[in-house]
Order: sequence, then structure tokens, then C-alpha cells
Amino acid sequence: MTGVLVDTHCHLDAAEFDPDRDAVITSGHRAGVDGVIIPAVEVGNFDSVRLLAQRVPGGAYALGIHPLFVDRAQDSDLEQLAVALKRHCDDPRLVAVGEIGLDHFVPGLDRARQQLFFEAQLRLADEFGLPTILHVRRAQDSILGCLRRHPVCGGIAHAFNGSLQQAMAYRDLGFALGMGGAMTDPRALRIRRLATQMALEDLVLETDAPDISPIWRRGERNSSGELPQIAATLAALRASPLEMVIAATGRTAMRVLPKLERVLVAASP
Repeated sequence: MTGVLVDTHCHLDAAEFDPDRDAVITSGHRAGVDGVIIPAVEVGNFDSVRLLAQRVPGGAYALGIHPLFVDRAQDSDLEQLAVALKRHCDDPRLVAVGEIGLDHFVPGLDRARQQLFFEAQLRLADEFGLPTILHVRRAQDSILGCLRRHPVCGGIAHAFNGSLQQAMAYRDLGFALGMGGAMTDPRALRIRRLATQMALEDLVLETDAPDISPIWRRGERNSSGELPQIAATLAALRASPLEMVIAATGRTAMRVLPKLERVLVAASP
């Protein structure tokens, strides 16, 4: 299956979409988005992302506990995650464990607790044979160290903003790099440089909606409907045909999230 445009990271369950969620879903589909992956951030939204994925054409979801939410999470939440993964492991729409990782940017977070939750979730990903969707914020090397100690079957390094050397290390561990709204800002020199230095087959597209809005939506809510223009930005940076970029990033999304292809095939006309 080729030529699919996939938003590999969209928090469609966020409160910002409460007033018009159905219209946003329709708008994204009409814009040409063939698949949308909705990652959880805490136990409280496990059911909402799962049910929401069923309403979205080409919808899929991931279950995990985000590093920004671990300070308010209970230790027992890891047990609840294990139960949810076991209960839904046969659901083709459950494509990953995520959003998980480390955040060393936001001040005041308990880094030791982040580390505990991250490593526990990596072990669960390995146990259930699922890839991971990683939150990598000012913590690239720390996460690489965790991945080497607790190997998983690849996944996506979401909103990647590390060095070329770090990017290649993630690639070697089976991860694709998420390219989204930040790449559209001419001032984002490192990200835009990575978008051209890495092989196209190592990249996937994402929005992180409602956050990380592209430059033409600065200060406004982001949505999957912006993905075609984000794809066009990547194509322009690489001086590549847009159709090639969409096809290659779609194939990569299905490669690093193997269950996704079944979802997209079922959703295709």
C-alpha cells in the first residue's frame, strides 16, 4: 500500500477539540489525511483515545503515560496500563505504547520518577511486542541509553530536535523521526537541516495537534488538516515531489508501526 498521508501524532481527544471534534475529523479527511494516530497521555484517557480512533477514518491509537503526567500518576497506573495492553492487544487499532519518554526541558519535574515510568513502559512494550511513540525533549541521550538497556521493536521519535548523530542513533534502533509544525518555521534551522540530511525513509509526518502549530497557524489551534501543507514544506526543503514525500513517509509509518497497515487498508475505499 503506497501513497497514504498519515498524521502519526494527533491528540484529537484534547479539550481544545471539544466544541467541534466531528468537524475537525471531517475536515482532516477531506484534506486528504488517510490515517491519524491518537496517543494517550495518562490512564484517564485510555478509553477516550481508543473509542475516538474508531470514529476517525484510518484512526489508530497508542496507550501510555506521558512524562509530563507522571508526577500526578499513581504507581498502580503502570499496572492499569499493563491490563489495558493485555485487554486490547488484539485490537488492530492499538499500534504502539505511547506517548512515553523523558522531558528534561520543563523545570520542576521529578526526573527519577520519569525514568522509572519510562523504563517500566519500555518493558511493557517489549512484553507485548509493540513499538513505542517517544516524547524526546532535551533528553535525547538519556532516552538512547534507556533504549539500549531495554530494547524495543522501534517506533517513532516524536517532534525530534536532536543532532544528526543522535538522529542516526535512533534510526539504528529502528525509530523514524517525526516531522511536523516546527519544521515549517524558517528559524528552526536544526530541524530543517535534519529534514534534508536524513534519508526520506527515516521520516514520518505529524501535527501534535492541537499543539506545535505550523508557521501559518502560529498562535492558533493545530489540526490534522494542516498535514498536507506540512508535507509540502518537507517536499520543498528536500526539493522532492510532494507525491514522493507522501508515499515514502506513509510507507515508513506502516513499517515502524506494523499494525497500522491493516487499519489503513480497511479504511481505504
